[in-house]
Amino acid sequence: MAHKFVIEQNKAGEYVAKFKYNAETIFWTEGYTSKASAKNAIESILKNGPDAPVDEG
Repeated sequence: MAHKFVIEQNKAGEYVAKFKYNAETIFWTEGYTSKASAKNAIESILKNGPDAPVDEG
């Protein structure tokens, strides 16, 4: 599968959830102090993302 979420630590030691297509990062979240918080962010995106409106303003 080419699309996937990846949780990585940044230089500050925070956990960041990234959405990648192949090796390219498409978007990422803010940094979280725990891996569980980054997983919660992914769950929120999966739950709320499909119904989110597109703002083209």
